Amino acid sequence: MGTQQILLIVLSVIIVGAAIAVGIQMFNSQSYSASKSAIAADAQSYASQIVQYYKTPESQGGAGGALLGTGATPLTADEAAKKIANFIGWGSTTTDNDNGEFKIIVAADDNKVHVLGLSKEDNGTTKPAIMTTITLPQGTIVGTPKDVPRATTISGLGVDDFEDEEGE
Repeated sequence: MGTQQILLIVLSVIIVGAAIAVGIQMFNSQSYSASKSAIAADAQSYASQIVQYYKTPESQGGAGGALLGTGATPLTADEAAKKIANFIGWGSTTTDNDNGEFKIIVAADDNKVHVLGLSKEDNGTTKPAIMTTITLPQGTIVGTPKDVPRATTISGLGVDDFEDEEGE
């Protein structure tokens, strides 16, 4: 083979290698973005179920419009979170699915419930997380996305991790 043919083969290999690298990068970027959207959709769904729990009468297993219960012994925030989790079918205050892990946090002082979601997908250094806040009794739902370090776990993720984004 002549020098020209060898040069063309080497150049072709370089171009094909670069095209493969760009394709892999595009796929990973799309996968990360899709994961972010998936946990946001799941958290939104859970938030809607929490609003349903809040509005469901106590006689039917809901909160009856009182997140921390009524009567002489009100519920603690942890007890309320457990009741919510049972109502929406989690069994405990944390759950997971194909998209990520989720947990419920009830803020006892301001009638807010937070659903925290953490994706199973990462980009090597970070992974998507979301905090969906339900304000009761209005039932308003606001999502706050964030990228967190790859080593973050759902048990280590808290409302404080999202305060910068909320402006609190």
